[in-house]
Amino acid sequence: MRLAAATCVLMTAVSAANGQAPLPPPSSDPLAARAKGRSDAPVTVYEMSDFQCPYCRAFALTTMPLLEKEYVQTGKVRFVYINLPLTTRHANAAAAAELAMCAARQGKFWPLHDLLFQRQDAWASRKDPAPYLLALGDSAGLDHARLARCVSAKATAAEVREDATRAGAAGEVFRTVLDSVYRSKTANRAR
Repeated sequence: MRLAAATCVLMTAVSAANGQAPLPPPSSDPLAARAKGRSDAPVTVYEMSDFQCPYCRAFALTTMPLLEKEYVQTGKVRFVYINLPLTTRHANAAAAAELAMCAARQGKFWPLHDLLFQRQDAWASRKDPAPYLLALGDSAGLDHARLARCVSAKATAAEVREDATRAGAAGEVFRTVLDSVYRSKTANRAR
């Protein structure tokens, strides 16, 4: 559980014609569709998260709105979501992440992100979450046929795996820094 909670720790580093909302303009930033805040904000926070993790859910529903109001909306922070599905603990986490990335392709990552966490109890324990997850896409205002094609083709599976690989590598660096700080603090106490 500590690993699951630790993955939610924030790491800081420097067509309207058919009644749908228009897609955001194309961006050279591959993370733009799942980022909130100004791209030139002085701080970028990367949240490495799992849509099926109950600790990540608590963060998304309670802490994130406060951070968004205080830091993102004021231009102080850019917030970026990075997929880290912990598939050994959460059987449906990868499916949810792939769905969210398909939603990002329609410019609706954040509405679906919110629904995935709000309704986590309804889909997390299902043997086949796909029908429920697609229905969440409908609730988020996504083009159902386009979403279903993206999900069934596993069009975003590689992207989710790459996120998880990078997040794991970043986590190792982060743990190394924390271990170093801990050792230096405890070594000073021993003297």
